Parts: sequence; C-alpha cells; structure tokens
Amino acid sequence: MPRYIEPVFRPPSEARSLIFQITVGCSQNQCRFCGMYKGKQFHLRPVEEILAEITELPSTYRTRVERVFLADGDALVYPFEGLVTILDALASTFPGLTRIGSYASPNSLTTKTVEQLQLLREKKLRILYFGLESGDDETLQQINKGFDSNRMAELALMARQAGMKLSVTAILGLAGRTRSLEHARATAAWVNRVNPEFFSLLTLFHRHNEPFVRSLEQCNHRELLLEARELLCHLAPQRTILRSNHVSNFLNLAGSYPKDRERLIADLDRAMVRAAQLPGFMDQVPAYEEEYY
Repeated sequence: MPRYIEPVFRPPSEARSLIFQITVGCSQNQCRFCGMYKGKQFHLRPVEEILAEITELPSTYRTRVERVFLADGDALVYPFEGLVTILDALASTFPGLTRIGSYASPNSLTTKTVEQLQLLREKKLRILYFGLESGDDETLQQINKGFDSNRMAELALMARQAGMKLSVTAILGLAGRTRSLEHARATAAWVNRVNPEFFSLLTLFHRHNEPFVRSLEQCNHRELLLEARELLCHLAPQRTILRSNHVSNFLNLAGSYPKDRERLIADLDRAMVRAAQLPGFMDQVPAYEEEYY
C-alpha cells in the first residue's frame, strides 16, 4: 500500500485518484510565496519502493482504479527511464486505468524532450498541472520563480506539442497593489499564447510564507475583484476551461473561453455590486490561512 511522507498535496480534480508519492518535496522549492513543501528535503524515492507499493495493492481494489496522481511537487522531474518503468507498472497493475497526472514545474519540464513527453503520454501520463503564478516578469522575479514568462511559455508549449493536457494556475493578489493590473494583463497574455486546456485562479493566502506576504502591500477585496476583472477582460484563449474553485478564493467562477467570456465578466460585475453592499467588505484584506501545513 502507498506510504506517504506528509503533507501530500493534489489538485482538486484528482480527488478520486490513487496517489503514489514518487518524489518527496519539490525540486524547485525556492518560490517565496509557496509554503507547500518547506518542511521537506527534496529527494527521489527509489523505483523499487514504488513498484513494491504498486504490487501491494489488493487485487480486489485494482479493478476500481481509473486515475492515478504522481506526487509530490513535480514528479515529472523523475529520471525518464525510471518514470517509464513506474508508468508501465501502473498500466499493467490497474486494467481500468485511463489517466495519470502529475504536477510539473518549469524546472521538471527542462529535464524532458518532446519525444520523451510523447512516450510518457502514450503510457497514460496525460495531464500536467503547471504553476505559472503570473505572466508578469517583475512579479516572477519578486517571488523567485526562477524562470521568466517567455521560458515558461516555451516549456508549456513543448508539453502541448507532445499532446499533454495542461492545467495552469495563477494567483490573484500575488503582485500586491503595486502591479495588480499589470500582473492580470500579463497573465492573460500568457494564457492566450499557450491556450491550456484548463486555467485556474487561486488567491494569495498565508501558509509558511509570512516574510513574502509582509513584503507586499496586499490587495483588499475590491482590488482583487478588479484584478480578476482585468484578467477576464484580457483573456482570449482559443479553448480553455476557467475555474476559481480553490478554497482560497472568495468568488467562484466557472466557464469556458471564448464561449462564456461575456457571462463570466457579467458574473463578476454582479458579485462586485453585491459585495459593495456588505459594510466594510471591499476594504478588507482576505485573511484565509492554513495553519498546519
């Protein structure tokens, strides 16, 4: 059975997936805003350990597994030959397996070629969750992302060329008040260039990132809504599903671009009218935090 070194994170859409932790931590564990893996020293788990966990799954359970998620922060960084071995073992063990997913940092994508990604896709690694955070280079520098927006777009387009589905995330409030609208416009331009299948919004929140949060002049609810509106107005991807259903968000948006563009903007405008009727709400800074992890 899988044995985890906690905490273990997974995207909301992987809620029903069986998780195998093939790496521990994140190879790119330097981003100032992120507190997900600060308590972990990054390392690869041996192939033999992973294969043993896979084969230990009871036979009665194996037929029920349709999706698998590979953790931790960027399992795609796992060496190619070992990753192929793991994917082959998953496919042979779970006859109903339809899809395997993984986080993919920009760093992990630099370790694979288009041809390697194509082979991984053939072996059912079909979706990569990619943390863009922002399309604005100044914001990326401030958060110590380690890659500029152009290089991240090149890497994301390489994954798309290989046939991978991409689920991209960006963070409202990440640039603070200073570059709020620039952050929104540049992020929209990046999404328009890459055209990921999925694009999700989070809102900056507290989780082992207090020095970074304190360095910002944080956006209040009004400014975050205006930032989101600026982003929605500048988004023009060819075919992208938009979500803002993370627990950090105070406004849930859901729709597809370009079909639902006007409706999404109208939904946000109505939300702003309702929010303005709540005494003091628009001037408040969101205070959501996760204490344990």
